[in-house]
Amino acid sequence: MLELNQRPDVYVPLTEEPLYVVVEGPIGVGKTTLVHRLREKMDAQLVLEIVEENPFLPQFYSNPKRYAFQTQLFFLMSRFRQQKELYQEERPENGFLADYHLLKDRIFAELTLEDEELALYKSVYESLALCVKKPDVLIYLTADEKSLIERIERRARPFEKDFDRRYLARLSERYQHHFSIYADTPLLKLNTTRINYVTDEQPIEEIYTEVRRLATNWRAGRDISECISSNFC
Repeated sequence: MLELNQRPDVYVPLTEEPLYVVVEGPIGVGKTTLVHRLREKMDAQLVLEIVEENPFLPQFYSNPKRYAFQTQLFFLMSRFRQQKELYQEERPENGFLADYHLLKDRIFAELTLEDEELALYKSVYESLALCVKKPDVLIYLTADEKSLIERIERRARPFEKDFDRRYLARLSERYQHHFSIYADTPLLKLNTTRINYVTDEQPIEEIYTEVRRLATNWRAGRDISECISSNFC
């Protein structure tokens, strides 16, 4: 059981309309895994982040200060191009499922860029962010540091073999900050430390139902504060 903290429902049938659902969270938390599992319920079109194509990423992990700006700018433009195409498309019959949000790029930039670089980056980001589609529901995933490290090691990406654990801790803190004040769309916040949605069906069914419930409340005109739920203590 997810044991969600929820506001009261609007008593109308859960929406069956196609949804645009985004999953976000720090490195290793299980975003792409959840997107693929939810697709089994929604049969939606997948929008997956392209990570391995960034030519600066291996250098960034070995020398973050030197390669941070190049890495971040490449990610920003790559993610924006993908999001812009999404904005221009008609929503498919069963909606979209994405394993990232453009806000992710800003979170990483705030962590890695120096002041002058960050000021330049923000001016570009704020212009681009106006041109991307907002999701119907955003799912924010978190987990304790031990679980994140274990998941990163298990997937064994070559460019993550020298991963800095202190960087991961700082990244998780930045995510926590941003999603403690996030109010742009309905939000489902899940601590996944003890949730196994890789093989268990019940968590997926509960997450899918809660996503539809939040979207239904939002479309019924409820205040954003009533369209947020979590399993946080």
